[in-house]
Amino acid sequence: MKEQIEGYFRALQDAICHELETLDGRKFREDPWERPGGGGGRTRIIEGNVIEKGGVNFSAVHGALPEKIGRALGVEAGRFFATGVSIVLHPVNPHVPIIHMNVRYFELEDGVWWFGGGIDLTPHYVVPEDARWFHRQLKGVCDRFDTSFYPRFKKWADDYFYIPHRAETRGVGGIFFDRLGGQDGVGREERFAFVRAVGEAFAPIYVELARRHQHRPFSEREKDWQELRRGRYVEFNLVYDKGTKFGLDTQGRIESILMSLPPRAQWKYDFRPEPGSPEARTLSWLQKGIDWVDPD
Repeated sequence: MKEQIEGYFRALQDAICHELETLDGRKFREDPWERPGGGGGRTRIIEGNVIEKGGVNFSAVHGALPEKIGRALGVEAGRFFATGVSIVLHPVNPHVPIIHMNVRYFELEDGVWWFGGGIDLTPHYVVPEDARWFHRQLKGVCDRFDTSFYPRFKKWADDYFYIPHRAETRGVGGIFFDRLGGQDGVGREERFAFVRAVGEAFAPIYVELARRHQHRPFSEREKDWQELRRGRYVEFNLVYDKGTKFGLDTQGRIESILMSLPPRAQWKYDFRPEPGSPEARTLSWLQKGIDWVDPD
């Protein structure tokens, strides 16, 4: 089945890039690459009118599982196969949010397999109405398969996309899941159907959010704040993100692994927004456990 899953992820990359090119008006640059230990991928980068820097990556890698990865995953050493699509978009306009998606599949030669992934949103300025709409879209996808998915995967995202040294979430969360295998007798086809639904939800969600705000005017102060928030994004991805660590530990292509980093970011010493400012209000929303679907 891995060939079927790999083929689907290739097609998903194509479909998402087409939607984003329609939104932005510019084309992606593609860099095919090969992994010395086996497999490779296609990195696609856009530097456009709406998306200042964005990456939509496909990979399918295989070979001997590095001992460090095996220890981290709690599995026996052996040969592995992993494939997926990973996306990070950093917009030009600070009123348009950063978004991340990852859908992936992993298997070992001994028959162990699982899916993982999710979508999360990182606004520079939190707009509660947008956050509610975003979470309701994700809940609708989850509920088609299992009504326990959204509350479980939403909490997982809250816990995962958290910056402990800042005591704040990376954004307004979303859903995150890992090791979604054959629990409770569910087979690969059903799990794969759910992952496909998550992947296919991405482009319509982001295009809608971008179109709501892409033409809003913005000031230098708002651009400065955008770059400070991008700095938080960098901190999370380099310190905590498991996908980044997996890519580095499996000797993946460094340019593809670090495509999630923004083109510009800032770190101001001891920056504190003015009380009551839009920036301070955004910080107040960056916490775990907010019920975006039914806030009342």
